[in-house]
Amino acid sequence: MEYNPKEIETKWQNYWKENDSFEPQEDYKKDKKYILSMFPYPSGRIHMGHVRNYCLGDAFARYFRKADFNVLHPIGWDSFGMPAENAAIKHKLHPKKWTYENIDYMRDELRALGLSFSTTREFATSDELYTRWEQEFIIKMYEEGLLYRKSTNVNWCPHDLTVLANEQIEEGCCWRCGTPVIQKEMPGYYIAITKYAQELLDDLKTLEGQWPSQVLTMQENWIGRSEGLEFSFELSKESRYKLDKQFDSYKVFTTRPDTIYGISYSALAPEHPIVKYIVENKLLSDSKIEAIKAMQKVSERDRATMPKEGVSLEIEVIHPLTAQKIPVWVANFVLSSYGGGAVMAVPAHDERDFEFAKEYDLPIKQVIVGDSGLIENMTEAYTGEGKLINSEGFSGLKNTKAKKSIIYHFEQNSLGSKQINFKLRDWGVSRQRYWGAPIPFVHCEDCGLVPEKSENLPISLPEDVEITGEGNPLDTHPTWKHCKCPKCGKDAIRETDTLDTFVQSSWYFLRYATNPKKWTKEGVSKKDSDYWMDVDQYIGGIEHAILHLLYARFFTKVLNDLGYTNSREPFKRLLTQGMVLKDGAKMSKSKGNVVDPDLIVDKYGADTARLFILFAAPPTKELEWNDSAVDGAFKFIKRFADRSSNVTFKAVENFKNINHSALSKDEKEARRKVYEALQKSNDVFNKTYAFNTLIAASMEAMNALQAQNNELVWAEGYYILTNILEPIIPHLSWELATKLFKRENFNDKIEVKDEVFELDSITLAVTINGKKRCEVEISADASKDEILTTAKNSASKWLEGKELIKEIVVPNKLVNLVVKG
Repeated sequence: MEYNPKEIETKWQNYWKENDSFEPQEDYKKDKKYILSMFPYPSGRIHMGHVRNYCLGDAFARYFRKADFNVLHPIGWDSFGMPAENAAIKHKLHPKKWTYENIDYMRDELRALGLSFSTTREFATSDELYTRWEQEFIIKMYEEGLLYRKSTNVNWCPHDLTVLANEQIEEGCCWRCGTPVIQKEMPGYYIAITKYAQELLDDLKTLEGQWPSQVLTMQENWIGRSEGLEFSFELSKESRYKLDKQFDSYKVFTTRPDTIYGISYSALAPEHPIVKYIVENKLLSDSKIEAIKAMQKVSERDRATMPKEGVSLEIEVIHPLTAQKIPVWVANFVLSSYGGGAVMAVPAHDERDFEFAKEYDLPIKQVIVGDSGLIENMTEAYTGEGKLINSEGFSGLKNTKAKKSIIYHFEQNSLGSKQINFKLRDWGVSRQRYWGAPIPFVHCEDCGLVPEKSENLPISLPEDVEITGEGNPLDTHPTWKHCKCPKCGKDAIRETDTLDTFVQSSWYFLRYATNPKKWTKEGVSKKDSDYWMDVDQYIGGIEHAILHLLYARFFTKVLNDLGYTNSREPFKRLLTQGMVLKDGAKMSKSKGNVVDPDLIVDKYGADTARLFILFAAPPTKELEWNDSAVDGAFKFIKRFADRSSNVTFKAVENFKNINHSALSKDEKEARRKVYEALQKSNDVFNKTYAFNTLIAASMEAMNALQAQNNELVWAEGYYILTNILEPIIPHLSWELATKLFKRENFNDKIEVKDEVFELDSITLAVTINGKKRCEVEISADASKDEILTTAKNSASKWLEGKELIKEIVVPNKLVNLVVKG
């Protein structure tokens, strides 16, 4: 058969579209598979990272369809976000127009790859029907105390005029425009994800063996559970007066209560209320005030990598056990977001505290000793285990036991209590931009913050705006923000902040699982969710290992608690694919190393692009682009098409009656290779994800088929290979399977035949003192003595004049003869 990829691919893509070939069935009694790749941002063109992601997902979807599962394999668009506004400024286009034109273009690009997506479930997160239900969820979360508004220091981009998450800052600058980020205090909306911290941590255990271990570790570290002691430092009498009696004490949290007798100073975060009060009321010298203000302008993330800096606040607190006075400093290494923004500092046993103490010549008091005893003139903190010293009645205890004893002492004397803390912080979800989902609240002078009424949803964006990059167009729009209070009916102001785009990507999988016929009436259908959830296979980049996956897990639990779904974990199995590189670097327009998938499809066809992207490397590893390997993939596909002429119609009618025992050695070898590929297919899709090994096995099978001339073996080989290669090169597989077998092999659960693995003979390596000298072919049922006799005869020239002292037979592998002399 002459291979014409454009003709074949156009034919089958039209067929699949006309016949709705990839729509899930509404038969909820049938076994299901929900296959989902992380949806794309509609930036304008797809890249090879998209191709890899979606070809992986498509391979799973096609495999399970042929295995007679009811398959949901949807696609959509993560379409809100700042890039649309930046493009609007650059190209003088409305963000909505730019976004939806990109969606149309990228949809055609994805279709050209032959991806088997459901078309009826496609949506963009900027669709008003999607926003309507998201706004309902936000209101319900507010009513349940899971969403609140507060003022806090945020990362602010003065160019884009928007709040940035820590992860959106690169080397102190905005990840999009490169402008240096500053700290700014302003009100914002926060989702109380910390209320689910323990459950999010505990449920990671249910994902072990199904998610990559590194992703589970990253999530565990991000949540960051720690147990310790919380207690209050009472301010000295003089310090209370210095602070105008506005403060009596402050709380600290420590995971090292065993070191409490080693406290030599206490440190507060630059944003701590006491520090703010001192700055606002100028209770220190001008130079100290300016130094503190400089610290406050730097984000916590950047401060973490800076040299230790601090300022004495000229106040003191009382040690809760010794009653000694302890100086209080403000320090750039203390985080306002952890443990109340205050620490007890024990420089002898904490590296961070030690560096600060050395910098400012503060006392260092050792209270734990290891086997080497007391360390004179410490040059670094001692962080190992040991026994307590200089710790009053606790001296002599092993420090691990002392932790519990000291916490117990604090609790018995009402000085403090055991506490559990998390590094995880509540999720700031408000952004100061136009192109996002409006936050459905109204500000009323009489009623305060009021949720919009359900019947008024969605709160839609006004389209008559001009994006200039200066401020939020919603805030400056002449009419949009002016409304009536949903509670009292008086004039009010609509909230002009919009939601972080992570919110949209935190529940989209539940929307896909809802039948589109219900989309106007339900955000998430519990009935549909009960059938489709959880996602059986999720595919996406490792860069989303923390935030997106954590937020999606959180949202699923919240929507469960709100009664929308019975699911508590969204994704059963996770595959994190590696990046696509060229010339050793990640493909990007700025580096000028982007490979346009459209050009590959135009030149070689979609099947070649798919085969290459799945063959070039294991999916979890980085893939280095290789032009010659693309050409090699095309040549294999062409050969697969050309050799189909060896399959005769007569052989198709009779190949299922092959008499294996009557076949020649080459014919048996061809059958064995074909069935090895079949075995590999089942293993890859259900366990290993190693598509490159499946393709390699298929190539070996083709080579073995070409080494023999039996028409029945050719027919059987193509019956199986067109089936197992359909998820990878679907267009040609459908063409050949239709032409040769009327696609009966796509509906046939092809069983592995044990007979093909029964060998007539085996080849063994013969080694002398571990060095390979020759090979021997012997009967598969030969005895050990027969094997040794044959091996020694074949290796006789290496045995002459030598004493044979040991004979070792490794079954089905080798014979090792050990000689002396």
